Amino acid sequence: MEMKIEEIVDAYSERLLRYANSILQNMQDAEDVVQEVFMTVHEQSARFDGRNLNAWLYKMTYNGSISKIRKRKIIPFADVPVQLVEPKKENELSEATTMALARLKPQERALLYGRIVEDYSYDELAAQMGQSTATLRKRYERAKQKFAGILKEVHGK
Repeated sequence: MEMKIEEIVDAYSERLLRYANSILQNMQDAEDVVQEVFMTVHEQSARFDGRNLNAWLYKMTYNGSISKIRKRKIIPFADVPVQLVEPKKENELSEATTMALARLKPQERALLYGRIVEDYSYDELAAQMGQSTATLRKRYERAKQKFAGILKEVHGK
């Protein structure tokens, strides 16, 4: 069964937006990336065989987010200003978590978000990020340790 573009947008827009925002740390940029993803889906839908729509969408979102960061011409893992307010919705991240994530590299944020928030397997992440599962396992462990250290620092202040 083939999904229409409207169904794909309805089913994936919020998830892809959260994913892109977790990498970019900027909602406007995340919205731009997700819009570009859906435009690509519309343009290339005839060529897509539909076998793994989820992986295809996340891979395009990941690549688009990394590309957007490269176009910024700034250091992508510098401290990013965050709103100093409590989360208004249940599924939002805390201030400390947001601050800690902002200090990670975009690839580290994408990996942590994919594993922890989206609960993706290493195989699914490998398909999305174009890397081997063994590489992602090591990078995940390093990113997790780095994130934990930053969280301790953030909470310690």
